[in-house]
Amino acid sequence: MSGGIDSTVAAILLLRQGYDVVGVTYRTWDSVSQGCFEKEKGCCTINAIMEAKKMAQQMGFPHHFLDIRQEFRDSVIKNFIDEYLAGRTPNPCVVCNAEIKWGEVLKLADRLGCDYIATGHYAQIQKIDEKYYLKKGVDTHKDQTYFLWRLPQSVLKRTLFPLGELTKQEVRKIAFDAGYEKLSRKAESQEICFIPDNDYREFLRKEAPKYHTICKEGNFVDTSGKVLGQHKGYPNYTVGQRKGLGIALGHPVFVSKINPNTNEIVLADREHLLTKTVIASDCIFVDRDSLHNGIEVEARIRYKSPATKATISFDDNIDKNRVNVIFKDDVWAVASGQSIVFYKNDLIVGGGVIE
Repeated sequence: MSGGIDSTVAAILLLRQGYDVVGVTYRTWDSVSQGCFEKEKGCCTINAIMEAKKMAQQMGFPHHFLDIRQEFRDSVIKNFIDEYLAGRTPNPCVVCNAEIKWGEVLKLADRLGCDYIATGHYAQIQKIDEKYYLKKGVDTHKDQTYFLWRLPQSVLKRTLFPLGELTKQEVRKIAFDAGYEKLSRKAESQEICFIPDNDYREFLRKEAPKYHTICKEGNFVDTSGKVLGQHKGYPNYTVGQRKGLGIALGHPVFVSKINPNTNEIVLADREHLLTKTVIASDCIFVDRDSLHNGIEVEARIRYKSPATKATISFDDNIDKNRVNVIFKDDVWAVASGQSIVFYKNDLIVGGGVIE
């Protein structure tokens, strides 16, 4: 429970369905300045924890608090920093869902004797031939399955998504009708929870141990290697970035490639960032044996991008967890480190990390 509308309505629905509910809220990060909690923003703050506890008390079920700041730092934060310092673009929500939201909370569920974990995600689960598949939420604008592809079968079979068959508007109405009028109108945050001001560069400056050693000025170059100007350190840029480059060439240019070994950033015209081929590693598939080379899927390369028709091919002789993806149409600004998720008939059949 975050104290927000989605987890609150999820709890309301579970109670109506007859479940014995136990609430849990965790603290993952301190976004405070000089110990002043009033300056905290984002989720998992002290205020959010107290709000979640209040909600649980009002609905009449127990509430637990988990302090997992160290676990969060060791997994999500470490991955976030390491990826940027390697010239890649991380996806912290994917790591958090697999290792924190389900990983740590599942341990508590076992200690409390709970059969299931339920969240306010807009997603569904469908069982086919003893396999559990993530299915897109009914509200396509809110569907969050992209961030959940790393959840294994052992977790999916113990997961409930009460909001999966609802739209956001329907969720707001349920909250309103249940007496949570203020909550029903609350705006949503689209920021990374531990970067409430949305400035990941400042976060790296403060938190990355090797930032000042690694983040040095280097060259902007074009696709032929010609020097165009100076950048302020490659971790400050992401593939597809146009604004904030600090360079004027008389025509729009975008970050096309980041080379951490040479401290160079390649700038190119928009068309240069189009591609039809992607390689993904660290792949997980629900039922690998049922998939064949050249299978047609819909692949999503980032959360806000629509799924695009593609074929995937396996080469188990080289690496069984690595696949080649060929898109039917060009996709733009493919970023190393981001997740690529494969759908078939609105079901996730697998996913991986873009190389």
